[in-house]
Amino acid sequence: MSKNSAKRILIFNVNWLGDVLFSTAALRNIRRNYPDSYVACIIPSRCYPILKGNPYLDEVIIFDEDDRHKGMLAKLDFISLLKNKRFDTVFLLHRSFSRALICRLAGIKIRIGHYTKKRAFLLTKKIISPKKDSLHRIDYYLDVIEKAGLRVEDRYLDFIFAPEDERIVDGFLIKNSVGRDDFLVALNPGGNWLPKRWPKEYWAQLADKLIDELKAKVVITGSISDLTLANQIKEGMKEKPLIACGVFNIKQLAALAKITDLFITADTGPLHIANAVGAKKIIALFGPTAKEITGPYPEANVVILQKDVGCLIPCYKVRCQDNRCMKAISPDEVLTEARKIKQA
Repeated sequence: MSKNSAKRILIFNVNWLGDVLFSTAALRNIRRNYPDSYVACIIPSRCYPILKGNPYLDEVIIFDEDDRHKGMLAKLDFISLLKNKRFDTVFLLHRSFSRALICRLAGIKIRIGHYTKKRAFLLTKKIISPKKDSLHRIDYYLDVIEKAGLRVEDRYLDFIFAPEDERIVDGFLIKNSVGRDDFLVALNPGGNWLPKRWPKEYWAQLADKLIDELKAKVVITGSISDLTLANQIKEGMKEKPLIACGVFNIKQLAALAKITDLFITADTGPLHIANAVGAKKIIALFGPTAKEITGPYPEANVVILQKDVGCLIPCYKVRCQDNRCMKAISPDEVLTEARKIKQA
C-alpha cells in the first residue's frame, strides 16, 4: 500500500480501557507513516478519556455497539456517518466481523485487519493472525500495521493529562494534609474482572502496615463504582486511609499516579496508565493473567508479584470462585517490596 495514496485514515479500535491504551503505540506509528493524512479513530464512549488529547489523532469517533448504536437503524446511521467522512483506508484492530462489515458498507476501499474465516471476504488486506497468546497486546496491534507494510519505530504507550488535572490532585492532597515530603502510596483495589482482584482483607492489612510501619499516606483510588469496595477495606482497617474513589476522573488518576511514591494495583487499566505517565514505582499483583501478554511496558519501574499455584496462565475462567492465584500473594510480601522502595 502506498503511503502517499492514503489521505484519510480510519482506525477501528478495540473495546476496553487497557486494550485501547495498548493500541496507542500503533496509533502513533500509523501517524508517523502518514504525517500528512487525516487520521481518525473509533472507540466506545467509555474509552474516550484514554484518547482525549492524543496528539496523533485528528478525530475520535464514538461507536457504542451495546448502547446507542445497538439497533439496526442506529448502525445504518453510523455507516452513513462514516460514508460521509470519505475514509479511504481502515486499520481494523478488532477481530470483529460486524466492524469489518460496517467499513465495507461505508465504502472504505482499503480494509486491513487480522484474518478470520468469517470476515475474510470483507478484508482487502488479510493479516495472518499470530498464534493465540504468543504476543503482548501492544505487539498484537502493531502486528496489523507492520504486516501491512508500515514502519514501526517503537512500542511505548501514550496517555495525556492536562495541567488542570494536576491542580485538582494537588488541591485534594493539600486539603487532606499530604505534604511533599510524605511517602505517598496509592492503592488501586478495583477491576472489572473479579478473578484479578486481590482480597479486600489483604488490602486492609497492607494499608494498615504501610501507615503504621512505613508512615505512609495511603490513598485508595478507583471510580465511583469502587467506593463500596474502598469503604469495606477502610472498615477492615485500624488506621484511616484517604478515599478518592469517584473523586478523580481517569485523567486526574493519571496525574495522581505520576506524583505518588508508590502505586500498588492488580493487572487493570490504571496499572498501564500509571506506567505510561511515568509513575516513580509500581507494584503489580498478577494472578490469572500473563505479564508476557498484558504486563506493563516498560518494566523498569515495576515490581511484578505472581505465584505459581498450578493453574494454566493465562486463565480465562471469568467465574472462578477460588481466586487462589491472587490469595497466594501475601500482604507481607507486598510490604517487603514497599519497604525496599522507600529505603532505596
